[in-house]
Amino acid sequence: MPASPFEASSSPVAGPVRIIRAVGDRAVLVELAGLADVLDLQAHLQRHPLAGQLDVLAAAETVLITGVSASAARGFADALRQLQVLPAAPADAALVQIDTVYDGEDLADVAAHTGLSIEGVIAAHTGQDWTAAFGGFVPGFLYLTGASAVLTVPRRSSPRSSVPTGSVAVAGDYSAVYPRTSPGGWQLLGRTDARLWDLKRSQPALIRPGDRVRFRAVREQVAAAGVLGPETAVAVGTPAATATPDVAATAVPTPATGIRVLSPGAQTTVQDLGRPGYADQGVTASGALDRGALRRANRVVGNPATAAVLENALGGLSLTALADQVLAVTGAVLPLTVTDAVGRHRELPMDSAVSLLAGQTLSLGAPRSGVRSYLAFRGGIDVDPVLGSRSTDTLSGIGPAPLTSGTVLRMLPPAPGSAVHHPETPPPAPAEVTVLRFVPGPRADWFEPASVDRFGDAEWTVTHQSNRIGLRLAGEPLARSRPGELASEGTARGAIQVPPSGLPVLFLADHPVTGGYPVIGVVLAEDLDLAAQLPTGARIRFTPVPAEPVPASP
Repeated sequence: MPASPFEASSSPVAGPVRIIRAVGDRAVLVELAGLADVLDLQAHLQRHPLAGQLDVLAAAETVLITGVSASAARGFADALRQLQVLPAAPADAALVQIDTVYDGEDLADVAAHTGLSIEGVIAAHTGQDWTAAFGGFVPGFLYLTGASAVLTVPRRSSPRSSVPTGSVAVAGDYSAVYPRTSPGGWQLLGRTDARLWDLKRSQPALIRPGDRVRFRAVREQVAAAGVLGPETAVAVGTPAATATPDVAATAVPTPATGIRVLSPGAQTTVQDLGRPGYADQGVTASGALDRGALRRANRVVGNPATAAVLENALGGLSLTALADQVLAVTGAVLPLTVTDAVGRHRELPMDSAVSLLAGQTLSLGAPRSGVRSYLAFRGGIDVDPVLGSRSTDTLSGIGPAPLTSGTVLRMLPPAPGSAVHHPETPPPAPAEVTVLRFVPGPRADWFEPASVDRFGDAEWTVTHQSNRIGLRLAGEPLARSRPGELASEGTARGAIQVPPSGLPVLFLADHPVTGGYPVIGVVLAEDLDLAAQLPTGARIRFTPVPAEPVPASP
C-alpha cells in the first residue's frame, strides 16, 4: 500500500513531534511527545482554529484534527508545522468525589493481573487522586490518569457489547466512569450512581479536563449534592442514569400539524446532518448514515439540506397523517403503500414528492435492496435541537428518543419561497460485492505486512451485530505485528478499527470519538453512503487509494 505523504515532519508543532498522519481524506493525526504537549496544542487550536477546522480532539499522545472538507484537510499538515504554540494556562481544578460500590465483574481478573488481592485493588484505586486528562468515547466519559502505575492493566481481548451505566473501570494507565450503557472493552471494578452527563445542568459534564477525582468505597450509594469548585471535594450520588435519551421526540405537539406513528419497524429515528464540533466533549457528529439519501429527500420536498427527517431501518414503519402532508422517501428500495380511511390502497413512487392526506396511513414494506430509508416531510420535523442538531445519537442518547408506537411528531412550516422539486434519480443498484475505497493507516503499521496486503484483497461479510455505531465484519482475522495496547486516540467516521480478535469494525455516524484499538484504514467520506445501506450478509472489498486527501462532496 502507498506510504502517506504526511509521515515526515521535521518542523515543531507543539514541542517534540513524532509524526503527522493522514486519517482518511478529511483529518490528520498529530503525534506528540506527551500529554502536556497534546493539551497545549488542543488549547491553541480551540483558541485559534486552522482554516477549515471542524473538530479538534486531544488524546493520550495525539491530537486528531478534522476538516470541513477534503480540501481543508489537505492544508492542515503545512499549517501545523508553522504553528508557535505556548503552554496552556492551568485551569482551576475541582476535586470530585465518586462514591463507588466495588463489585465489578472484572475485579478478580484485575487482582490476578496486578498480583494484588481484591482488597489491594480497591485500596490502590481509592488511595490516590486521579486527574481528568481528556474526554472521549461518549459524552461525560473522561480519561483519568493516576500517579501510581500499580493498576496498569490491558483492555479486554474482546469488548463487551453493553457496559452498564455508572460502571467504574480501568484500562491501560487510565480509570473512568461509563456515563451511560454502551459498548466498551475496559475492566470493570465497580459501579456508581453519579450522573456523569446531564443536559439539564448548566455544565452537562460532571468531570471536566483538569479536575481531580477521588473514588470512595461504599457499601451502598447515597444521594448527595454540592457545588464544584477549586479544591472543593464533593461527594456525588444521584439517581441512577438510565439509557433514556436526554430529549424526547414526543414533546406535546399540535395534533393537527403532524403525524402519528403506528409501528416504528426495527428502528426509526429523527436525523439531520448531525452535530459536528463537539468531539472534545465526547459528542460524536451522529446524523444520517446515508447523507446523500437525506439530501435528496429534502431537496424533493423543498426543504433545506439541514432539515430533520426520519431514518428507518429495514422497513416496517407505519404512520398516519394528522394533517395533509407532502413527503418523499429515498434510500433503501422498498414498497410504499398508502391506505385511506375506507381501506383503499395505492402505491407511491420513491424519490418523488407525494401527498399523504389527513387520516391516510403510509406503510413501508421490507427493502428489496439497501437497509435505511429516509422520509422527508415538507417543512421538516419539529423537535427540540440539542447542541445544534435534531439527530438521535444512539450511542450517547443525545437527541430525540427512537420512535415508538404512538409517537406524535409535528412539522415546521415550509421556508418562505421554497417549492417542491422534480423527482430525483436514485444511485445505481448495489453491486454483488460493494467496493469501499480507503486511505491506509493511521495505524496500519500495527499489523503484519501480509495482513495489510490481504486486507485490501479479501472479502468481508457484514454481521448481524452491526448498527448505527458501526459495521462488524466477519472474515479471516488480521494478525498484528506488535503486542500491547494502543494509547487511546481520536477516531473518525469511516475508521476501520481492529480489536485483538482481528475482525474489523467500520465506524459509522454514531461511533465513539476515541478508541484504543488500531485503525488499519479510513474509508473515504463519499463512500460511506454505500456502507450505510449494507445489510447483514453483504460482502465488502476494501481498496486502498493514495494517502493524499482527495476531493469529496461535503
